[in-house]
Amino acid sequence: MTIKHLHILGVCGTAMAAIAALAKAQGWQVSGSDAGVYPPMSDYLAELGVAIAPFSENNLNPAPDLCVIGNAMSRGNVEVEAILNRGLAYCSGPEFVGNHVLPGRHAIVVAGTHGKTTSSSLMAHVLEVAGHSPGFLIGGVPENFGGGARIGEGDAFILEGDEYDTAFFDKRSKFLHYHARTLILNNLEYDHADIFPDLDAIKTQFHHLMRTVPAEGLVVANGDDANIADVLALGCWSGLTTFARLGHRDAAWQWQESSDDGSSFRLYHDGEVVIEAEWNMIGVHNVANACAVAAAVASLGVEPALIKQSFESFAGIRRRMTLVGEAGGVKVFDDFAHHPTAITGMVRAARASMKMSGSAGRLWVIVEPRSNTMRTRIHQERLPLCFDAADQVVFATPSDRNLRPEQVLDAADVCRRIGSHACVIADASGIVDFVAAGVQAGDHVLVLSNGGFEGIHKKLIEAFAS
Repeated sequence: MTIKHLHILGVCGTAMAAIAALAKAQGWQVSGSDAGVYPPMSDYLAELGVAIAPFSENNLNPAPDLCVIGNAMSRGNVEVEAILNRGLAYCSGPEFVGNHVLPGRHAIVVAGTHGKTTSSSLMAHVLEVAGHSPGFLIGGVPENFGGGARIGEGDAFILEGDEYDTAFFDKRSKFLHYHARTLILNNLEYDHADIFPDLDAIKTQFHHLMRTVPAEGLVVANGDDANIADVLALGCWSGLTTFARLGHRDAAWQWQESSDDGSSFRLYHDGEVVIEAEWNMIGVHNVANACAVAAAVASLGVEPALIKQSFESFAGIRRRMTLVGEAGGVKVFDDFAHHPTAITGMVRAARASMKMSGSAGRLWVIVEPRSNTMRTRIHQERLPLCFDAADQVVFATPSDRNLRPEQVLDAADVCRRIGSHACVIADASGIVDFVAAGVQAGDHVLVLSNGGFEGIHKKLIEAFAS
């Protein structure tokens, strides 16, 4: 059998590196190119045996059998232009997954504004414990697996279904390429302001996703979410089950917290308690994720006792309320939250966790408005309402990259509306100095960012230790 050559543009991106791992597991010869080649991604790709080079037309000699063009690529890139001029075969990352990884697999797609990574990771763990040996492609690092991609040996393949567009040449949402057979719809809010003009545009993409689920497939939908209800009203051609908080009239699967921080809960099916669990996760949003996953895996034949066992052995996801370190009696946590709903849930969960553990310290929340939506004024009115459980709030100054002044989030106004315990500081170094001067033993510091934030976590710990 001839080994085919796959060349990936933008291979050092998280998603493209994951696709490289899946392709290698399938037997492809994989090479890649990128502008920024540095550890840890360069080390990870080297371990896979993926040769990496700077962008150059020479990387296409001899011509690969197929080129995968990453979402970060655009016209003007030397390799993109050469691929187009020479008529080489190319596709996007999601299209590669849909055409070369998923055929013959049972695709389980988790979609929604929040909870995709957690629910996908939890799903993978449950099916692993149940002996299904699933494959998965997840945009985070599930601690039970140590990586976000695996080809797997079983029938199931789990995907984090991102609604972001696919590539410069394909403006459909990524999840449309994944051919969902089981689809979880966790929630739906306005996000990705750089891609979608309004919420209705996102609903349209979710409606298109619904059209791809076969009649013998299953949609597991949040019965408490009005926007999901709008999507369902546009059409559902497959099996449907709903989940919601206890007391919802129509939901087949329901859930109830047993603790203030969501660290224990009960799940109900058709009015009967089927699972009662305690786990290492916190937050009411994560209990909702667990309910959705339970409904989905039950349809695949996993018994409640095994679901409970899996929940209680779930190690969580890197960068989801992760304890980075402790120094001077102060704990520093990292979380990926970058949307008002996620921020509110995580701040309240952090406060509830402190209360449950008997901590009398203060909760400091540091926010980097980094995403293309968070940097704008889209959430100007909602952000001040997210921090009712915080004692101190610090915003980094948002970048004005590609934005007019009147479009940039007015972080100073947000802080004024939060109260005198909130402020804006220009950069990570200034924030470290400010927080280090005010923290006391017993305090918790929660850093919220969807990026590296200039290594602020390590800098905080070093400052607290001095």
